Amino acid sequence: MDTTYQPQNIEQSWYQRWEAAGCFQPEGDGDPFAIMIPPPNVTGRLHMGHGFNNTIMDTMIRYHRMCGDPTLWQPGTDHAGIATQMIVERQLAAEGITRHELGREAFLEKVWEWKAKSGGFITSQIRRLGSSVDWSRERFTMDEGLSAAVLEAFVRLHEDGLIYRGKRLVNWDIQLQTAISDLEVDNVEQDGHIWHFRYPLAGDASTKDGKRWLVVATTRPETLLGDTAVAVHPNDERYSDLIGQSVQLPLTGRLIPIVADEHADPEKGTGCVKITPAHDFNDYEVGKRQSLMLINIFDSHARVLSRAQAFDIAGQPLPGADLDMPPALVGLDRFEARRAVVLEMEQLGLLETIEKHSNKIPKGDRSGVVIEPWLTDQWYVKASAMAEQAMGVVERGEIQFVPKQYENMYFSWMRDLQDWCISRQLWWGHRIPAWYDEDGQHYVGRSEAEVRAAHKLGDRPLRQDEDVLDTWFSSGLWTFSTLGWPQKTPELEMFHPSSVLVTGFDIIFFWVARMIMLSTQLLKNDDGTPQVPFKTVYVHGLVRDGEGQKMSKSKGNVLDPLDIIDGISLDDLIAKRTEGLMQPKLAEKITKQTRKEFPEGIAAYGTDALRFCFCSLASTGRDINFDMKRVEGYRNFCNKIWNATRFVLMNVEGQSCGQHGETDYELGLAERWIISRLQHVEQECHKQIAQYRFDLLAQSLYEFFWNEYCDWYLELAKVSLNNDSASEARKLGTRRTLVRVLEAGLRLMHPVMPFITESIWQQVAPLAGTATDTEALTTIMRQPYPRPDTSKIDAEAEAGIEFLKQLTIAVRNIRGEMNISPARTLKVLHTGATEQQQTLLERVTPLWMAMAKLDSVEPLSGTERPFSSTQLVGQLEILIPLEGIIDMAAERGRLEKELGRLDQERKRLQGKLGNPAFADKAPAEVVAKEQAKLDDVDLRHTAIQAQIERMAH
Repeated sequence: MDTTYQPQNIEQSWYQRWEAAGCFQPEGDGDPFAIMIPPPNVTGRLHMGHGFNNTIMDTMIRYHRMCGDPTLWQPGTDHAGIATQMIVERQLAAEGITRHELGREAFLEKVWEWKAKSGGFITSQIRRLGSSVDWSRERFTMDEGLSAAVLEAFVRLHEDGLIYRGKRLVNWDIQLQTAISDLEVDNVEQDGHIWHFRYPLAGDASTKDGKRWLVVATTRPETLLGDTAVAVHPNDERYSDLIGQSVQLPLTGRLIPIVADEHADPEKGTGCVKITPAHDFNDYEVGKRQSLMLINIFDSHARVLSRAQAFDIAGQPLPGADLDMPPALVGLDRFEARRAVVLEMEQLGLLETIEKHSNKIPKGDRSGVVIEPWLTDQWYVKASAMAEQAMGVVERGEIQFVPKQYENMYFSWMRDLQDWCISRQLWWGHRIPAWYDEDGQHYVGRSEAEVRAAHKLGDRPLRQDEDVLDTWFSSGLWTFSTLGWPQKTPELEMFHPSSVLVTGFDIIFFWVARMIMLSTQLLKNDDGTPQVPFKTVYVHGLVRDGEGQKMSKSKGNVLDPLDIIDGISLDDLIAKRTEGLMQPKLAEKITKQTRKEFPEGIAAYGTDALRFCFCSLASTGRDINFDMKRVEGYRNFCNKIWNATRFVLMNVEGQSCGQHGETDYELGLAERWIISRLQHVEQECHKQIAQYRFDLLAQSLYEFFWNEYCDWYLELAKVSLNNDSASEARKLGTRRTLVRVLEAGLRLMHPVMPFITESIWQQVAPLAGTATDTEALTTIMRQPYPRPDTSKIDAEAEAGIEFLKQLTIAVRNIRGEMNISPARTLKVLHTGATEQQQTLLERVTPLWMAMAKLDSVEPLSGTERPFSSTQLVGQLEILIPLEGIIDMAAERGRLEKELGRLDQERKRLQGKLGNPAFADKAPAEVVAKEQAKLDDVDLRHTAIQAQIERMAH
């Protein structure tokens, strides 16, 4: 072994060997275990969320693989429709070409070329995390098999009446010219205004206070042109007489009704709300309740139409409506139209007030432009029709959420489902399998030939729908399409339903719920009941920075997992955080912040330390505040494992460790103890993995290896190995235990820290009796995960070593308090032992003398006590005579000086607690904390006073 732990020397080489040897492929005869990796975008780059959830998934995968279960971790990537198309369009723009000039087929060829050249970057990063996915089964949502599954799913759902085409309100990105999902919309806080307009009442109507108008408030004056009602609350007495009457819509002259609807809040503004169902999602819901007309005033670029489009609430055209737009506004974009509308309203005397207002503005997460709620023809899934079945499988416990509280979030969303818009106005993606005739009638099928035959269309001209499917549609089929559905493959039979889905809470609706709906609709068990996509959903929180802030480019607090693994200089880190900022003015602030947080850049900690840190932070359901100090601590843990192994190997080199089946060994108290403790930690590891408590798993591993094996057992082993009078059988027992507990410990830690455990295991395994073959690659990941043998739990040994630890710590405490050199041997007296303690004392005294460096251990005789420093272990009092060891006069002076300091501290605390301004007004926990400090000062004062009195005698 190298003298120091250098992760960069072992990690990538071991991963390449594992992958080349096919170590990640399923084998075994236990219960099948499968996880489908949440497919990252093919355009993506690794972030901390990937690092965290890959660590959790790989921990489970490696554990089940070692348990002998046929284990599949299915990898793959999502085609990321919008993101990928944008990248290729930018490349074309750099060459002075648009996709429209190139044409659809030629453009798609360019996208596939990009994918072949650059689409594998994210998968290479996943390898760096140590993720043991079965790369031989890697899928892509646009590959031939998955495309066939998407086609089949669309057609079947359409045949079942669950997919339809209709005109509804969508998030419209005017730059990308496509509908986008809510998840692709960022709501950005932005300073703006609220405009208060007067809408004249029609006829002779007036308000109860005699006004001939209603005042409505809006943040979007331009949408006035599409208003189809003014709403007031049904219980708002100010307007009760006006419900059912009309106002005359300014600038258009149209009469629109005053309706009663609870959307209007009497406590906000005047209590009157303008309703624009075709350009506001809340207003659209009001429009459905009130059967209002929908008026679309914009084209796809959010420019004012010359003649608005009118539809009923079902999306059917209303051709007879008079909807000419004011000529001065025609062709203006929405923000130009806003200024023009405000100016015109002011000139008409209809602008009442303008007030400043901070508002959340929806912006496309890819384009950065303001999203327009827009009425378009799209394809929809009737999600509400699938909800009952999808809720039922969770209610019956066929799917468990961990933590369970997320079931409530799931149910709340499922009970208020809107139909799911699945069409996108893009070229890259799964093209919708629908064809239109010259009359606009559409036909759905697996191919044009199937459509023609099924509908007897002969040679009638048909054109295929230009749109593609939302990427969430194909990813919703992920658990079964990757296994060969719609074919009945052996893999589908064995690994579906999958075992666990690991995901963030933020996509429970966008992905988790849709997978459940699609799986239960399209797959059935042998008895005809719906088949679930997975049995458990493990929901984790967001990975935030050390201050609890969400990581984002604009905040300059993003961490790249590979920078923690490989290290990065300060200058390179600053360059990375400030490159491509949407607001370049933030660069100076981000630079200053980064220099303060990482003055030396980020050191190279290696993958294992990062993975162990992620596990240690994995408290179920909570957001994770990432702490670089913890990574550093776990890098030290890796060093501890490495150095402990080197110590073991040096002490057993060239000697028998019982690896050939020797039975002539003897186990001492220490050996029995560490073997017993090993059984406990094995129990704990199985338990915590089963309960998804990866934080407690990491804690158990850390405490066992660092505290019990390294800090105590290695020191106890030295006593045996360095004892010339110890028998060879005892020494063989020690060597055998050293290597076998180490080897078992490496297997316990392997799922969390795969690289260091594999590298060390190759050195240790032969000494523990496991033959390795470098050519065939005998690997730790194919070894059995340790299982506890309760017959080896030794309560007597555990009691003895626990007592020994207390005795040893007591002596070490005295050495520290009295500043006695660790090299100096000491005499110990004791008194007050119980019968049980006396028995334990006789058993552990030889080990105690070696561990604490003692000359002698004797009971205190007579009533005279020598001047000593004492410690209590239960009822047993330990005395170390100090005469001849310390300068009595100097020690008395030190103690008296400490008494003086404690007197001052006591006076300060008593004054503070006696001050009513503090005692009566400070929070109770703060007062209690100060009282605890005073109690501690009193105890220390009493102890030191007693020690001074003993010195006087």
